[in-house]
Amino acid sequence: MATSSNMIKVKTTLPRQPLPPSADRQPIQTEHLLIRPLTQDDLHGLHELRTQPEVMIFTMKGCIDDNLAEAQTQLDRFLPPTADRETFNAAICLAATGEFLGIGGAHKGAPPELGWPEIGYMLKSKHWGRGYATEFLRAFLERWWALPRVEVEIEVDARSVAAATADCGGVEDVVVVPEMLKAIVDANNPGSRRVLQKAGFEICKEWKEPDSRVGFEGKDVSLIEFVCSSKGRKLDVQ
Repeated sequence: MATSSNMIKVKTTLPRQPLPPSADRQPIQTEHLLIRPLTQDDLHGLHELRTQPEVMIFTMKGCIDDNLAEAQTQLDRFLPPTADRETFNAAICLAATGEFLGIGGAHKGAPPELGWPEIGYMLKSKHWGRGYATEFLRAFLERWWALPRVEVEIEVDARSVAAATADCGGVEDVVVVPEMLKAIVDANNPGSRRVLQKAGFEICKEWKEPDSRVGFEGKDVSLIEFVCSSKGRKLDVQ
């Protein structure tokens, strides 16, 4: 049943809530990376990340943190008990040295009761262009799709499931569609666009909205939403 010009109600799956506790989340090791649960010891690494203007320009805040306390507020989102309820994020480190490179993971979309979960990542700029973001995203997706799932009915943007809903019989239908994971990027961030496409994400929609970043008041920002489908994957539906 379509709920607005863009929204449609679908039957699909989502990760079972609550998410696995942080203490039970096993590290992931790839060729170059160690992807592990965040801890309080990551505060200074996160603070360094969030004081790089070239990184923060592509966040909703748009500017660097003023102090360590602001980084702590962000880190608290990724530590118990909040992490166990709402986020599935991890520290991205160099496997060889353990150096903290950045963070990445998934969380409930905004608003959380509407639409698909959202994935994102941030890396220190000195590590850009080395393939680490793509390596992280591919490994993280394998772990994400392996989480236990439940069947749900939710409202999503019809454009995210356009192919699945093309043959829908009418507006009263509730369509069964594969689960999606979304990512939203600034249209002026070609690096992240390439990373998402390499990991199997496809463009869902493009739009402009008032820019919420500090220093950009009164301007519009161009955004692109990408989606990645669970189609073809064997999910653990409980």
